[in-house]
Amino acid sequence: MSKHHSYRYIFGMTAAIITNLGLIAGLYFSSDAKTNIIGSILIIALADNISDSLSIHIYQESERFEAKEVWISTFSNFMVRLLVSLFFVLIVVFLPLLIASIILIVFGLLLLSFISYIVAKRRGMNPYVSIAEHLVIAILVVVVSRFLGEWITTQF
Repeated sequence: MSKHHSYRYIFGMTAAIITNLGLIAGLYFSSDAKTNIIGSILIIALADNISDSLSIHIYQESERFEAKEVWISTFSNFMVRLLVSLFFVLIVVFLPLLIASIILIVFGLLLLSFISYIVAKRRGMNPYVSIAEHLVIAILVVVVSRFLGEWITTQF
């Protein structure tokens, strides 16, 4: 098993969390926000997910990873992003948007913290510094997306 095996899910999960949190925050103020959020998450779960998975695939081929490892990483990334995105969609579908947004932001930040902790421990780094760094970036994405979404709603 290659040293990259244990990390194959990290990229996809992180990308799905940050992208979906940004979408929810950015589209919250749009008209018919729930439909827009669900549609956007599903489109990104396919289009952006395929783009990222293919990018990882080509990168790993260029770095001469074993063919089996390349395909496992490609498939793993695609599936974990799809599953995280579908979880987000289910929460938005079945809960009022404000409650769903709060739950998903808390869930996303907790999951990102968990991922950051595991990666930092494996690298011998201070996990709390890593968690803080990654949470600041995620929160910045949510805040900027929210203000951008609100501005777009008022301008157009």
